[in-house]
Amino acid sequence: MSISTSGGEQRRPSVVSTGKKAPAGGKPAEGKAAGTKPAATPSKGPSGGRVPAGRTGGGKKPQQRRPIAPVKVSGGRSWGNIGIFVAVGVIAAGIIGYGAYAVIQNGKGWEDKAAAIDGIVNFRKSDPSVVDPLPGKQSHEPGPQTYKVNPPVGSTHNNAWQNCMGDVYDAPIANEHAVHSLEHGAVWVTYRPDLPPAQVEQLASKVRGNEFMLMSPVEGLDKPISLQAWGYQLKLDSADDGRIGEFIGALRQNASMEPGAPCSGGITATGTTPRDNVPGDQPAAPPGGVPGDQPVPPPPGS
Repeated sequence: MSISTSGGEQRRPSVVSTGKKAPAGGKPAEGKAAGTKPAATPSKGPSGGRVPAGRTGGGKKPQQRRPIAPVKVSGGRSWGNIGIFVAVGVIAAGIIGYGAYAVIQNGKGWEDKAAAIDGIVNFRKSDPSVVDPLPGKQSHEPGPQTYKVNPPVGSTHNNAWQNCMGDVYDAPIANEHAVHSLEHGAVWVTYRPDLPPAQVEQLASKVRGNEFMLMSPVEGLDKPISLQAWGYQLKLDSADDGRIGEFIGALRQNASMEPGAPCSGGITATGTTPRDNVPGDQPAAPPGGVPGDQPVPPPPGS
C-alpha cells in the first residue's frame, strides 16, 4: 500500500501483528524477548468454527479418560471374628455363672452344704439317740461302749481322744477314742481291710497332714468306705467319689461339739480296746486300764 505525500510516494513499512498490544514506548513486553514467535492463532475449521491451537481439522480426537471403577467392599460375614466373639461370650458367661455359684455356696451354712451331699445321713435329725449319751451313762465313760451304728458317729466315749492331726492308722483303733475325736470336730475316714491298696493310698492322701482328720480300717463295714463326723455318716463304693471332698469340706471342724478343742495330744496307739488310764480333756477315768497302756504324762508345769 502506498501513501502519496508532498515529497513523493513513500511505502509504509509492513508491521507484523503479534496479537498483543505493544506497550508504550515500543519496548517489548517484560519477560518476553523481542522477536519471540507469537502463539499460534486458532484456525477455522471446515464448518467455519475455530479449531483449538495445536489441532487441525484432520487430527485425531483427544483420548478420553476412562471412569475409575468403584472399589467393591465385600458384604460377606467374617466367621472367624464372629467365632472369637462367641467364644469370649461363652467364657465370660461361664466366669460370671461360676462366680454367682461360688457366692451362693459361700453364703450357705455348713449344715446346708452337708444336707446337699447325696447319700449323707444326718443322725442328729433322723435318730438323735445315735449321738446322745447311752442310757444311764455320761458322755465320758471308761471301758468298751456299745454303739447303734458301725462305725459310730457319736454317743458315750472314752475320756481320751485318738490323735487326729492327719494321722493315718494302718490297723483298727478303739471306737471310744475315735468318737471323742469326732466330738472335737474331726472327720474319721474308715475303710474295709480288703479295699485295694491303691484306693487306700488315695484316701490317705486326703487325710495325711491335715488337722482334724484321721483314718483307719474297720471290720464289718457294709460298704468299702465310710466317712464319719459327729452325727453324720456317708458310705461309698470308691475312693474316686467326689463326695469325699464335699463331706470333708462341709463337716471338718464345723460338726464339733467342743469348738476349740484340740486334735493333738491324743492316743496314737492302735487296738480296739480303749485305754482308760490316759488323761483326756476331763479328769482321768478310774484305774484299771488294759496292760501296756501308754504312761501317764506328768501334769502341765510339773
